[in-house]
Amino acid sequence: MEFLLEMTLRCSAFNSIDMLFYKVPGIIQNLFGSFTWHKDREHKTVYLTFDDGPVPSVSDYVLRLLEDYNMKATFFMVGDNVSKNSNLANEIAQRGHGIGNHTHHHLNAGKTPLTVYLEDIEQCRKTILEKTGVETKTFRPPYGKINRRYSRYLLKEYEIVLWELISWDFKKELNSSVALGKIMKYTENGSIVLFMTSKNRKRIFRKFCLNTWIICLARVFKQDCCKLW
Repeated sequence: MEFLLEMTLRCSAFNSIDMLFYKVPGIIQNLFGSFTWHKDREHKTVYLTFDDGPVPSVSDYVLRLLEDYNMKATFFMVGDNVSKNSNLANEIAQRGHGIGNHTHHHLNAGKTPLTVYLEDIEQCRKTILEKTGVETKTFRPPYGKINRRYSRYLLKEYEIVLWELISWDFKKELNSSVALGKIMKYTENGSIVLFMTSKNRKRIFRKFCLNTWIICLARVFKQDCCKLW
């Protein structure tokens, strides 16, 4: 069952950029019901999430964009990046955005012993707390890889947040207009949307027209973007 989750989150059945899953199928969300895929469907709110930061020139670009439209988001941070860019991490917190744990070294749960994985998450928690004053309560596994054994331990301390929609903004061959159209098509109340903030992502955000999508959310769909808690 974990293999099914991994394959659904990472790629389509045909491994083609045009056949990518932009929305995680409902059957997968139901099978892995202990994870958070979306929030309340009753409220006109969408939850933007940005992984792997904070990264200079990328995370601050996103911050300015969110500020322009009075939106909030959640940043799932890598502890090592927080250590390297503590001022940026603190700025994200000071501006009222949510911060989640994304491990300290961006570890792959499928290739890391449980004790090492848990220790790395704890190191990330301590680093975020030290640099921002935020005690993280949400966790997102890098690459979306997690199994039931690991999650049993983590769910005692964290809400494990995956995503309902993925932008695929890390795909070099991404057709931005197709991606934008798909995201707009599948966005609904409570959707959690995944973006990346790793190196060189600023150019992709511009190509993807992230600001256009936020405008559509605010003006066309009349939905707000909020942090996860």
